[in-house]
Amino acid sequence: MTFSLIWMPDVLLKAGLKVALTDDWQDRGAGEMGAVQGILCHHTAGPRSGNMPTLGTLIKGRPDLPGPLSQLGLGRDGTYYVVAAGRANHAGKGAWEGVVNGNASFIGIEAENTGRAEDQPWPEVQMDAYRRGVAALLGHLGLSAVACAGHKEYALPRGRKPDPSFDMKAFREGVAALLGGVAPTPPLIPAIEPPSPGKQPRQTLRRGASGPLVSILQELLEATKDGQFGAKTEAKVRAFQRSRNVVPDGIVGPKTWRLLDGHTFAPHSDRPPQR
Repeated sequence: MTFSLIWMPDVLLKAGLKVALTDDWQDRGAGEMGAVQGILCHHTAGPRSGNMPTLGTLIKGRPDLPGPLSQLGLGRDGTYYVVAAGRANHAGKGAWEGVVNGNASFIGIEAENTGRAEDQPWPEVQMDAYRRGVAALLGHLGLSAVACAGHKEYALPRGRKPDPSFDMKAFREGVAALLGGVAPTPPLIPAIEPPSPGKQPRQTLRRGASGPLVSILQELLEATKDGQFGAKTEAKVRAFQRSRNVVPDGIVGPKTWRLLDGHTFAPHSDRPPQR
């Protein structure tokens, strides 16, 4: 059964955000959503290392709680992992702006962070994506920033949940600025390489792509060559990007194609990662 939140990836992509689809996400859910009335923000309290190490748990659940545990996961590099198009078990007992059935009413976003002192502050690339993603979803729904709550604000009894570990008032102010059009927009990754003499421009590739160009990419990365851009190919892309000191978003756009062609800078440069 395909559930109703299938619009989420397109909305996030149109906002210039990085999106990775998990297998069978359209058919995943604990049931159909009701009328979506807002977004509930979480942190995963998962491992300190890795971009989205809790993704499997978000999909499959825990021994005490069946999955999916959110509709979206947000990696440390700002990538949105689309987990489920149906209802997720993420809210529990609580109330926010008159809404008391959080699982049926709120889209849940689980952002990768331990919640502990050693994982603070959050990476700005992740926080920027968090704000922009929430703003894009709320804008699609025709809702204001007040429709976004932290789990710690929603959960009852008060103090039952500590997540997310950042200031929700300041977060909502940032979301409101985006909804109001007073915040700068991020640069979009071009869909195709700029024209170059004697060279056929290559498309930007990301998870979910398929075809001969994906096979060429896999050959360059020394990955399993099957023409399908899945999780293993994405992991190879991220590893390559990290080795070249660029943001490891798992997307092969013009910059990553150039690096794969051999036009690279020193992999151990002191400069910060390029976007």
